Amino acid sequence: MDSVSRSSRSRGIVERGDLSPALPEPLEIVRGVWEGLPPLVIDHDAAANNRIITLNRSSPAHAAFDMMRTKLLRLLKENSWTSVAVTSATPACGKTCIALNLAFSLANQRDCRTALVDLDLRRPQIGKSLAIKNSGSMENFLKGEAGLRDTFFRYGDNLAIAPNRRAVQYPAELLQSAVAAQSLQGMRQEIEPDVVLYDLPPMLSTDDVLAFLPNVDGVILVAASDQSTIGEVDICEQTLREKTNVLGVVLNKSEYSQEHYGYEQRDPG
Repeated sequence: MDSVSRSSRSRGIVERGDLSPALPEPLEIVRGVWEGLPPLVIDHDAAANNRIITLNRSSPAHAAFDMMRTKLLRLLKENSWTSVAVTSATPACGKTCIALNLAFSLANQRDCRTALVDLDLRRPQIGKSLAIKNSGSMENFLKGEAGLRDTFFRYGDNLAIAPNRRAVQYPAELLQSAVAAQSLQGMRQEIEPDVVLYDLPPMLSTDDVLAFLPNVDGVILVAASDQSTIGEVDICEQTLREKTNVLGVVLNKSEYSQEHYGYEQRDPG
């Protein structure tokens, strides 16, 4: 071998290597996956009717969710956590409303990539709250029978939402199955979200939440003012603490207003 060939080999240069295209960087692959997701077209009237207020930055009510977002991001970063379940003690506490508002608030963080997944498999609400007409099947996705493009929609550059168009017959069994865990892990590997929010069913109604807890780093528990009892919240919080990390309890449907604290928006004129 002549000196030129030896020199080329020592520098890692392979003959004909310059004829092959360079492999894309991992960031380019992730960006390509995100850009390949169908864009989410939001019915703003439906969103407003369902109190999805973080879509409208002019509303002073979004501040509460921005505070929740900031506290959550700090907690996740401090512990190297990424996956968060949102549940409630009983139905009609507004957990889906909280999950959606938190997701859209997170979307305003340009350096944070978020995924919101509807895993309330008995009564899916995310698609209905946004009036999404062509939602995919979460059952097919969790069973590995449907891909990301069949299931997720992209909102802007850093939020992916997976609604669910129909209820599942055996949700607890599906949520704790190995194939479901593999499907969700595959999603995380392909789009590399910084935060994954899972909208789960109420705790005291089914065993679905307990079945899925091994897949999350922590849980946000939603209680409804004048509806949820202290006993219900205590039971759920104690049960959750035995299995995972309780990231906070959110009181929803409260009559308290920011204006009482002096932070209402005022006309500068």
